[in-house]
Amino acid sequence: MRFLLLFSLIFTIYLNATTIKDIKFDGLIHISPQVAKEMLGFKVGDEIDTKKIDKSIIRFFNQKYFKDITVDEKDGILTYHFIEKPTIAQVEIKGYSDDKKKDIKNIISVKKGDIYNENSIKASKNQILQYLEQKGFYDSIVETKITKLNKNSIKLTFSISKGEKITITNIHLYGSKDITYSDIKSNIVNRQKQFLGWLWGRDDGGLKVDQLKYDSSRIRDYYMRKGYLDAVVSTPFLRTYFEDYTADLSYDIKPGVIYKIESVKIKLAKPVIKTSKLMDELKLRAGRTFNIEKLRKDLKSIEHKVANLGYAYVKVYPDIKQNRKKHTAKIIYNVIPGQIVYISDVEISGNTRTIDRVVRRSVFLSPGDKYSYRDFQDSITSLKKTGYFQDVQITKKRVSNDKIKLLVKVKEAQTGSITGGIGYGSYDGILLSASVSDKNVFGSGINMSVNIDYSSKSLKGSISFFNPRVFDSLYSLGGSIYNNNNDYYAYTEDKKGANLNVGKQFTRHISGSVGYTLENTKLSDLDASLDPILYPEETTLKSAVTISAKYDTTDAYYLPRHGMEAIASMEYAGIGGDDKYLKNYYKFSYFYGLEDLIDYDMILRYKAQLKLAFDNGYLPINEKIYMGGLTTVRGYESNSLSPENSAGTLIGGKRMFCNSIEASIPLVESMKMRGLLFLDYGFTGDDSFDISRGGTGLGIEWTSPLGAIQLIFATPINDKPGDKTSSFEFSMGRRF
Repeated sequence: MRFLLLFSLIFTIYLNATTIKDIKFDGLIHISPQVAKEMLGFKVGDEIDTKKIDKSIIRFFNQKYFKDITVDEKDGILTYHFIEKPTIAQVEIKGYSDDKKKDIKNIISVKKGDIYNENSIKASKNQILQYLEQKGFYDSIVETKITKLNKNSIKLTFSISKGEKITITNIHLYGSKDITYSDIKSNIVNRQKQFLGWLWGRDDGGLKVDQLKYDSSRIRDYYMRKGYLDAVVSTPFLRTYFEDYTADLSYDIKPGVIYKIESVKIKLAKPVIKTSKLMDELKLRAGRTFNIEKLRKDLKSIEHKVANLGYAYVKVYPDIKQNRKKHTAKIIYNVIPGQIVYISDVEISGNTRTIDRVVRRSVFLSPGDKYSYRDFQDSITSLKKTGYFQDVQITKKRVSNDKIKLLVKVKEAQTGSITGGIGYGSYDGILLSASVSDKNVFGSGINMSVNIDYSSKSLKGSISFFNPRVFDSLYSLGGSIYNNNNDYYAYTEDKKGANLNVGKQFTRHISGSVGYTLENTKLSDLDASLDPILYPEETTLKSAVTISAKYDTTDAYYLPRHGMEAIASMEYAGIGGDDKYLKNYYKFSYFYGLEDLIDYDMILRYKAQLKLAFDNGYLPINEKIYMGGLTTVRGYESNSLSPENSAGTLIGGKRMFCNSIEASIPLVESMKMRGLLFLDYGFTGDDSFDISRGGTGLGIEWTSPLGAIQLIFATPINDKPGDKTSSFEFSMGRRF
């Protein structure tokens, strides 16, 4: 070793022992002088010993901070000279897309702030190459470059040249029985290339090496869902042709035979519930074909029902007894309830703004309560539906045999905003909007807003508030004052008014409200074809009471994936004032997420609404029913579909029914942006549903920091000459 040779030269001149008078260190950065002295193995006052000095140098080198170490002595003063390895101040990735660079930095061994180490850099290069191979890129090249920033820091650059991507052209299922590639392809990740595979929604055949080992299990799982209980699927065999970077993928399959269920039994370790109650909703029953997916659902069903009784740590184990001669299976669910568990405490974290009690009032389990799985899940759903939080997690922490602590962790959403916007609608023209709002004022859960919207057809202003839990009770209170001016097709409406609503949450899913509206309306610029006797240009007063009920089991505020919402309301105008009518409104929405079924976050939605109006003396034209636009049938201008008079002027109807089918799919998950496909169809009329129109198209849904934004591109269906169609619309703040 160079430094040992150096010491032999330095110290051979010392024939007599020399006492150490002082010890100095030059060039130390990562180790303090105090720590360095403790590592020496000797101290001031000792005699100089070259062997001890050699050992101290080895100790310093073992810290991996130093590139070189030398020692000299003068008049009894020992001086250690250190040249430290440089620190990696920057790690740069070149040749890879910006949105994926973070993935690369997460997998490599070298991190910003590390000491330069050739072995770590070499390992990082190999990690990048392995990562690229897992993504299907072969013969990739990774080069490194060191750039000196200052005396003791460097920038490390990894330059990546992605190799060729392996494309799967054929997948063979050798030995498969009654099941083809087309049957299983939706269950596997590695798929063979389709014609025009580069198109969205088509399979490009790109090899994903990291998923190969799991695809065998996915194929076997598919067989077991079809009743092949003994199915065996080999590990995949990949034959790669490097001349054109294509590959054939093969699986050897021994499916066996289809099994039927002979019997299903439940064995309880202790009688905490009648087995008949656990059997009620089971998917697997005697005589049916075995299905592993239904077995899993049955396990969850049993577990949740027992957990609702307070057994938070219930275990359910399936015992499958096969009769290979008869090709039948007996299923026994062994249920071990454990102990009843009570809540010892509820700890809340992550709410830097929202008051603890606002979070706590949406948690249906309190200290002293017996645990319930239903209450546990409903608490998560309730917190998500407030709209105050981006994410909600509740975990159980066992503190004793019969006590658990609930840890509620929330990630707050941006609920307050000052916004301004500009847009364009085919009917309204240029649209300008400005608002100041907060859905969670001072973290209290109170919603307040001031809004102004302007277009060539309307000017709207409002101030509103809503407290969903007055004094943390089950009662709500809300109201608004507004001044709206709208230029409709056949008239201009100037509306000033105020409303007040009192509501109550009767159960977790059922609520109701009673509201009162006092409104002054002036109609002007009526179309010349409208009868002035039936449609006078005058100021009228509306005094109306609205009663509504709501049933809501959805799991989120803006983007529900499961559950339904049903609303029924009745508005009665005629408690004084000039308007005298009755309007009924019914709305139904159903949401079904497919992620658990197909491992893809697609959401299916069905929405329907029915409106009925009855003239009790005076039903003004502006209170009649119109169809068209974002909330009814897309592809037509807002409120452009209704009965017409003989001159073709819209006069509004007394009934409307419309419904929609939608499919929402993820586009850019990091931005919470999704794509939408939809089909709308609706009917309207006066005494019958004699006007029908449809619309279809696609859209973009974005849960942005400003709220829910939706962009719609629509094409009308069954449109008629003279219809006012619209190809683009947008909305903000509406539930998807």
